[in-house]
Amino acid sequence: MIEFIAQNMAPIMFFSLIVFMLLGYPVAFSLAANGLLFFFIGVELAPYSNGSINLSWPLLYALPERFWGVMSNETLLAIPFFTFMGIVLERSGMAEDLLDTIGQLFGPIRGGLAYAVIFVGALLAATTGVVAASVIAMGLISLPIMLRYGYDRRVASGVIAASGTLAQIIPPSLVLIVLADQLGRSVGDMYKGALIPGLVLTSMYMGYILLMSIIRPKSMPALPLDARTLGHGVTSLFAALVLAVAIAYAAHVYLSPTHGANADILGACVGVVVIYIAAILDRGLKFNLMSRLAQQVIIVLIPPLALIFLVLGTIFLGIATPTEGGAMGAVGALIMAAAKGRLSFDVVRQALASTTRLSSFVLFILIGARVFSLTFYGVNGHLWVEHLLVSLPGGEVGFLIAVNVLVFLLAFFLDFFELAFIIVPLLAPAADKLGIDLIWFGVLLGVNMQTSFMHPPFGFALFYLRSVAARVPYLDRITGKNIQPVTTGQIYWGAVPFVCIQIIMIGLTIAFPQMVMHYKGEQVDPSTIEIKMPEMPGLGGGLGGGLGLPPLGAPAPAQPGTAPAQPGTAPVQPAAPANDLTKPPSFN
Repeated sequence: MIEFIAQNMAPIMFFSLIVFMLLGYPVAFSLAANGLLFFFIGVELAPYSNGSINLSWPLLYALPERFWGVMSNETLLAIPFFTFMGIVLERSGMAEDLLDTIGQLFGPIRGGLAYAVIFVGALLAATTGVVAASVIAMGLISLPIMLRYGYDRRVASGVIAASGTLAQIIPPSLVLIVLADQLGRSVGDMYKGALIPGLVLTSMYMGYILLMSIIRPKSMPALPLDARTLGHGVTSLFAALVLAVAIAYAAHVYLSPTHGANADILGACVGVVVIYIAAILDRGLKFNLMSRLAQQVIIVLIPPLALIFLVLGTIFLGIATPTEGGAMGAVGALIMAAAKGRLSFDVVRQALASTTRLSSFVLFILIGARVFSLTFYGVNGHLWVEHLLVSLPGGEVGFLIAVNVLVFLLAFFLDFFELAFIIVPLLAPAADKLGIDLIWFGVLLGVNMQTSFMHPPFGFALFYLRSVAARVPYLDRITGKNIQPVTTGQIYWGAVPFVCIQIIMIGLTIAFPQMVMHYKGEQVDPSTIEIKMPEMPGLGGGLGGGLGLPPLGAPAPAQPGTAPAQPGTAPVQPAAPANDLTKPPSFN
């Protein structure tokens, strides 16, 4: 019995960890305690393991170095920067302004508020990267408006929760930073690979709303005319956009001779800045060349888009690392909050407290994971997992299906940080051995882990929405109607269609890997590469005779004053000069 336990220590250790967490112990302490407990057991059982346990007491001396590796990891430094940026932006009222403005823009069409929530959710994801901030902000602002104008409660709650989870997959997502670190890949490459799947998923959400507006039109009515406070003016907005594009193109043509490939980006910046300043002057000086709707959309939308370019644009262009991009984003968020007059000591204090809490949470999980992995590797757990996964039927496709089913099921009980720190390090070696690109694998897992926020009954996005949704009937302050509360069951059922959409997105990512693999740039076929040596006249050219040397296989030319060698005789070697060792050497 002892020999059996010793030789199967890895699976016993893994399932014990799951039991620890199901009992409700904190993840970080479950990892560390499990690792230390099985380290002691493994040292005692090592003589009975037939060589499958490689643990000894001196191995504990490696823990301080492993802890230092976690604390000195510059990649993870981006997490507090992006967290701070997201919380400051949420406190600055950016989400409120965006939802109000985009809601007015899409209001005249059926399902317009739902489209606005998805659009703003994608923008918040690209600026904050924090799911909790996005869901809570949109739940507080949009849910009462959607209920006021007759939206189905399941549709309203589902679209808010799903749109908030876009912060999981659209850069600068925190989970992508963690996945890149655990997979040993570049965060910039992970961001590039995840961009198109994130946009496709956003489009699928909008497609679902379009389908529901056709099948069940009464579930998402258009905004009534008296609620459109910004009036009409889409034509004016379209004209302003055309003018901005024309200015950008003219600037591109003007800057091309001096700035080359960067002229298109600089031209776009010039066009955006000009139209933004024009909208501010038009409103401030009351020229009224633009409609109120066009002014509001331009003034509200351009600052977050500029912040997105400041963060993601500099990362994609190779100007800044993700950590540097996060630092610039944090400064940009402070500037935006100050420009709106909402930057105060209390806002900064709350942002710092929340950032410290999340960063400490991540750090303690990482330290616990290092303790667990030290023991798990010592009992050859990584080999056990690798053999288990590589031997699955179906090869690469079978491995991907099995892994995604496993992660999907574990996401019912674990959040994305726990999955990234516990499961991903065990899956990565097997994926690498099967020849799977780890950036593609990481993005695929990121889309899958996004479902951990939407799973009833443990999805965190559902909890966040439940915390801000009305629990009792209330009187609407605008219409005076008695609004019924949103039940927990309605929130759960509203999330189910979006979980199905995310599962479809996982299948699309597997079926069309080029959505992610574009991060490598244009691929070159090695078979089309032709190497031609240039002709060198005057140096002999060809395979011989260059630099005054005879062609290969030809005898050396005769020295002046010597007779040519006769055919069939060996060439005469010149006599070596005699050195007089009694005199100093001469270098003349």
